[in-house]
Amino acid sequence: MPVTQREQLTDALSHPEKSWDIIVVGGGATGLGTALDAASRGYKTLLLEQADFAKGTSSRSTKLVHGGVRYLAQGDIGLVREALYERGLLFKNAAHLVKNESFIIPNYKWWAGAFYTIGLTFYDLLAGKLSFGRSKHISKRETLDRLPGIRQKGLYGGVVYHDGQFDDARLAINLAQTCLEQGATVLNYFKVTGLLKENGKITGVVAQDMETGTVCQLKGRAVINATGIFVDDLLQKDEPHKKPLVRPSQGIHIVVDRSFMPGDDALMIPKTDDGRVLFAVPWHGKLLIGTTDTPIDEHSLEPRALEDEIGFVMRNLSQYLTKTPERKDVLSVFAGLRPLAAPQEGSAGTKEISRRHKLIVSASGLITITGGKWTTYRRMAQDTVDQAIETAKLNPHTCVTQTLPIHGNKSDTEFKDDLYVYGSDKEALLDLVKENPEWAEKLHPCMEYIKAEVIWAVRHEMARTVEDVLARRVRALFLDANAAIEMAPTVAQLIAGQLNKDEDWENRQVAEFEQLAKGYLLVGS
Repeated sequence: MPVTQREQLTDALSHPEKSWDIIVVGGGATGLGTALDAASRGYKTLLLEQADFAKGTSSRSTKLVHGGVRYLAQGDIGLVREALYERGLLFKNAAHLVKNESFIIPNYKWWAGAFYTIGLTFYDLLAGKLSFGRSKHISKRETLDRLPGIRQKGLYGGVVYHDGQFDDARLAINLAQTCLEQGATVLNYFKVTGLLKENGKITGVVAQDMETGTVCQLKGRAVINATGIFVDDLLQKDEPHKKPLVRPSQGIHIVVDRSFMPGDDALMIPKTDDGRVLFAVPWHGKLLIGTTDTPIDEHSLEPRALEDEIGFVMRNLSQYLTKTPERKDVLSVFAGLRPLAAPQEGSAGTKEISRRHKLIVSASGLITITGGKWTTYRRMAQDTVDQAIETAKLNPHTCVTQTLPIHGNKSDTEFKDDLYVYGSDKEALLDLVKENPEWAEKLHPCMEYIKAEVIWAVRHEMARTVEDVLARRVRALFLDANAAIEMAPTVAQLIAGQLNKDEDWENRQVAEFEQLAKGYLLVGS
């Protein structure tokens, strides 16, 4: 296992004359991917994240590794082809997290079967040898059998197609571990507060350890702004009064019990009230439903679902299911902000904002990467490092991430196993129980997580807080917010034992987590 102890990692920053080839700011999908690409090419790489890895957008996706059926409908064939190629690579390189999921579009119009079958056959063709399976039309009876709970009246049949499904935050943690294995230094809770310049050119960053308060100046030949929805904050430090590059769009998801649609297939609704798609996807034993597309003026690390968005999801879902979830049935609701490239003047809708990624190099040499989505993170990283080589005049080395296995990669994953997300680490995690048999106990009677997972998260996955564990190392907060609140005291006690924290720290952690988790509960449900 790579070194994940914070004291050893921060020690790498303590030498004032040390210089990095590439400093990456931001620990979401794009930042972690960029750090991995850079380190695996042999560059001295540092990544700094102000909160926890994947704290923002990168833990709040629809959990799909996909080409984007929506973008095919919009005619963006280049984006779809690129995403389908990257989907295939992820399926090979993170086989313990990415699974082949079948999606069914129910047809309530006589022409819909042929229409979607033709479109999705083209989708399959674009994937080429990396296809997940052929799309096909299925009968009304098979549609009802495979989507139990779907509305029967007016149903003509369905169309099945295949895409990828994954656990976003778990992939982010595994990327961080792979970065460390490739020789990078990656740190969460380390905030970049300023930029260093000489003669108008970027020479490094000023950063603060959010745990100790220590401030340090870190020299780097290339500095990459991969802060997602926060890219404009760092750009303002570089060029005050610069026009925003990003316009956030909020998407929400609600999580309910699988009983509302207990089959193994996912439901895809191709056109909702606002013209976008809606998914209902089996995920970790629950049903994940989303997403919305709401322009937002402010960005936040903890966005909140709006009542209009909750109503939108419930209303559209009710048109398809015989038994529709009510507010009281919602186990968790979470919101995420997409860092979409800002539209041109005179354009307002987020549907007009590109999901393609963009690279911008400031006059100072600051490299900013914006846009994109989880599926294409690796390609975004490759393009970003290529740009850094050019901008900072680094000795060129070829990208190797197309075939680089991600930490935990395991081809024969049994996805019905509750510990499948650990991949090749599973046996080592279970060995912790030999150290302390009590760690085999469940954290909550309604969920399968065990205490050993908390210990593992602290020792090997850089978890520092109760939220880190319950939101992103295990996904309890996103699956059942009330259960997560009930687990918090036990989790705090386990973390405190590993990090030598006192009872006051435990109590503060529990109180902070409870306050945060209330935002994942529907008021009045």
